[in-house]
Amino acid sequence: MGSGDPLHKDLSVLQIDRSQKETLDQKRKPLWRPILYIGLGVIFIVLIGITAAGIFGNVAQVEVKRPLLEASASAGNVVLTAGGYIVAHHPIQVSSKVVGKVAWVGIEKGDRVKEGQVLVRLEDSEFQAQFAQAKANLEVMKAHLKELETGSRPQEIEAARAAVELAHANFQNADTNLRRTQEMFRAEIASQSQLDNARTQSQVTKSQLESAQKNYELVKIGPRIEQIEYARAQVAQAQAAVDYAQTMLDSTLIRSPVTGTILERLVEKGEMVSTMNFGGTGGVKASVASIADLNDLQVQLDINQNDFPRISPAQTCQVTADAYPDRVHEGVVAEIAPEANRQKATIEVRVKILHPEDYLRPEMNAHVSFIAPADPQKKTTRETLSIPRSALVQKEGKTAVFVVQGTHARWQEIQVGRDFGDRVEVVEGVSPNDRVVVHGAEGLTNGQRVKTAPSS
Repeated sequence: MGSGDPLHKDLSVLQIDRSQKETLDQKRKPLWRPILYIGLGVIFIVLIGITAAGIFGNVAQVEVKRPLLEASASAGNVVLTAGGYIVAHHPIQVSSKVVGKVAWVGIEKGDRVKEGQVLVRLEDSEFQAQFAQAKANLEVMKAHLKELETGSRPQEIEAARAAVELAHANFQNADTNLRRTQEMFRAEIASQSQLDNARTQSQVTKSQLESAQKNYELVKIGPRIEQIEYARAQVAQAQAAVDYAQTMLDSTLIRSPVTGTILERLVEKGEMVSTMNFGGTGGVKASVASIADLNDLQVQLDINQNDFPRISPAQTCQVTADAYPDRVHEGVVAEIAPEANRQKATIEVRVKILHPEDYLRPEMNAHVSFIAPADPQKKTTRETLSIPRSALVQKEGKTAVFVVQGTHARWQEIQVGRDFGDRVEVVEGVSPNDRVVVHGAEGLTNGQRVKTAPSS
């Protein structure tokens, strides 16, 4: 059948043009499949990068060692380690005994002072005047007492005797005149009134004579003993006033009550000081300085009630200041509070530092290891577990180490005991088989991947 056959033409119309079909399929094909494939590929590449960074990019190089286990002579086991603060045993707030204005200050913070040394001087003009007034009054009282104790002078006694003689002469004259008037009255020469006058004059002169005689006797005897005692009491009272004024004057020189170190200078020249605390009144100070003896230091600790049975009076301790961890000081339990703190469930304990050195300062952080009393009849040994001091890290206020488990470093809190210089005893927290990071712990985080050097 040829191509020009009409039947062939009709059949050709019914055939599908495959080239047109492919073009149509390409136009209808969706675009989300290539985008999905590209996105999955990017995510896969990112995950591979993160994994590679976690495996190879954040690996810390550290050196590890196992804790050293050895037998040592037992001089008492460490039963408890606690942290606290170094405090002065007897801090003193030096105050004034009088109210006044500061005229001179002779101290600075950190100065060493001796007992009796003048720290501050107050203005004293008012106290000088009060002292002079009291002293003058005392002299007046003393002079009066001396006059009474000396008694009458010879001139006073002679004058009293002359008065007696005069009174006696007057009485004799009056008595003679009375007798003459009586004779004249009997002879009816004198009247009754003249007789009465003569009799009265005689009685008056007699009384005067008796008074002069008594006064003469008193002058010869001197002042009464009661007068002298009263004068003596006045002198004692005046002397007490002088002593008080002297004390107030001396109090303008504020002296150190003890030998120690100035912890704080609290006043300046021109400020007012008082004997009372006025609750923060501006310009008025109740204390001038704070002093403590830095040769008498203690460590103040708050011991948990559960740990309290491990502590006893006069118990031996080892004290280490956090600022100087390589220096150990001997200590002893000096004070145990008679009551507990209900809110904190603790009991305050103070440990006396037996031989404090100059570098120790109040308010420093310190750790105390409490030693169990040793039995002198038992000569036993015990195993000591220790690690290098370089392995210790401070985290969240706790002492810890990093222990390597597999390929990761884990943070582990520990309890330390005695200090051995470059090594410290571990009471609790690690075992002899643990691998402890001794170098490279700085900057490590809990769970971080590490690469370890050969351990020993």
